[in-house]
Amino acid sequence: MPADVPAVAEPARSDQQDIYAVIDLGSNSFHMLMVKVVGGSVQVIGRVKRKVRLAAGLNENLVLSRRAMKRGWECLALFAERLQDIPPQNVRIVGTATLRLARNVKTFLHDAEHILGHPIRVISGEEEARIIYLGVAHTSNCEQNRLVIDIGGASTEIVIGKGFEPLKLSSLHMGCVTFLDAYFADGLLTEDNFNTAIAAAEHTLAPILPEFTGLGWQVAVGASGTVQAMQEILIAQGMDETITLERLEAIMQQAVVCGRQDQLSLVGLAQERRQVFPSGLAILIALFRALGIKGMTLSGGALREGVLYSMLPELQESDVRHRTIASLMVRYHIDQQHANRVADMAQSLAQQLSPRWSLTAFDGLGLLHGAALLHELGLLIEYKNHHHHGAYIISHSDLPGFTRAQQQLLMALVHNHRADINRELIAKQTMTSVLLTVRLSRILRLAVVLSMRRRHEALPNVTLTGKGEQLVLQLPAGWLDQHPLMRAELEQEVQYQQAAGWELELQ
Repeated sequence: MPADVPAVAEPARSDQQDIYAVIDLGSNSFHMLMVKVVGGSVQVIGRVKRKVRLAAGLNENLVLSRRAMKRGWECLALFAERLQDIPPQNVRIVGTATLRLARNVKTFLHDAEHILGHPIRVISGEEEARIIYLGVAHTSNCEQNRLVIDIGGASTEIVIGKGFEPLKLSSLHMGCVTFLDAYFADGLLTEDNFNTAIAAAEHTLAPILPEFTGLGWQVAVGASGTVQAMQEILIAQGMDETITLERLEAIMQQAVVCGRQDQLSLVGLAQERRQVFPSGLAILIALFRALGIKGMTLSGGALREGVLYSMLPELQESDVRHRTIASLMVRYHIDQQHANRVADMAQSLAQQLSPRWSLTAFDGLGLLHGAALLHELGLLIEYKNHHHHGAYIISHSDLPGFTRAQQQLLMALVHNHRADINRELIAKQTMTSVLLTVRLSRILRLAVVLSMRRRHEALPNVTLTGKGEQLVLQLPAGWLDQHPLMRAELEQEVQYQQAAGWELELQ
């Protein structure tokens, strides 16, 4: 073995059968994801990412340079140390576009596998697209046709699927590293450079457009670092998380103003993404223009998650959001019977208001149901501020099945399900209207109070009506006199809502 290749890892000696690792040898970066299966869900216990820029070492003859291979080997030596404590059968390592293209790939793989002590599987472009789609499907909730796009270092995968089934997929030879070298090699961020890169991407896309646009989709998600970087920029600049063509072109103009690659400074752009962001942005603009994409959000998973869930058949729940909520309920010892009682009451109240109040936008009813099931998430910590603790847990947890904005709304609902109402938290919602958040909060609060005795037979038959934003809660005649504690709680709730500027009347 060459002298500059790091030493081989020792064999795994651990019996920790519930720990898994996936390594993705990408064309721009190498990633390692480590998880532990806890309570019917996966808990991330480690992420390691190193920018290797393997694609930059691929010459016109598709020969990978020794320097690029060495960068890769040095990175894998870091990963190898973490793999020593994981059962071999729980480790998967995949190589993507650059390793598919390199004619001398066997040289790289020979030493890479020696360093890691595990086999490396170089997957085809179509297989990569399929796995990326499954990673998205296992971490996000969507019942409609979904367009998934992943811009890598040397390839871009495009998939249309429904549920867990990819319907049409393609892998194209264009990526943020290869386009950087081809169209931004002079280090200039000019309109000419951007337009040339965009035109090249559109030309690459042209052959696949009829089949993809003919099949159609209702939801578009991005699973790449470029899409993540773009979303972070939008949020940092005071916008919501939806990426549109207009916003992409506006960010491109901000980049052009910077003039040079080494002077690129955009509010919200992480330093580690700066080098390949312009080329990724050009490809993303071409995708939006060619495919007619109206809006795109960021997926919660991609290639690594697709590989991971293929090892975990017991977690391949068709309803991703249900799996996430069920796992939280188990891990934080939520009283499931009572949680369902509150969720049923919230649903009943929402149905009574639905003719007058629009609650279906942004999957409002689904998020109301989730918040009801999780409203006591923080009780495991302590009672007095359990609504704050629950909101903190939601805000800082990985929640497959929920977008970032949906997670924010879920957090706001749990935080505001009792006691003083935090209007500032409601106003910070990025994807949905303040009005919808207010309406869902009011329904959840009433459902919690009405279910306070934690017995189904103690639930009153109530009627909730609305006129504008005024709510009237009607209870059976004499019921409040027979239940003085409930009366006190409901009267206190009237005060809470009035303090927030919301009118609630008891009858």
